[in-house]
Amino acid sequence: MKQSRTMSMVEAAANVVFGYVLAIGTQIVVFPWFGIETGLAEHLTIGLAFVGVSLARGYLLRRLFEAIRVRNR
Repeated sequence: MKQSRTMSMVEAAANVVFGYVLAIGTQIVVFPWFGIETGLAEHLTIGLAFVGVSLARGYLLRRLFEAIRVRNR
């Protein structure tokens, strides 16, 4: 079954949202181990800095693998 471009974007977005929440939680736990003290606003901003890159990466990789799958039929 072929995945549409729209569903590729939905999947990538869901992955990024879940990853964002997980990253914020991880930062809150791990940063203090390295002596990095930040507030919640900074954690959210740091996480947002990577959201666009993660979304593009997930979408482009999904489309690449879909193109490979279609080509190898």
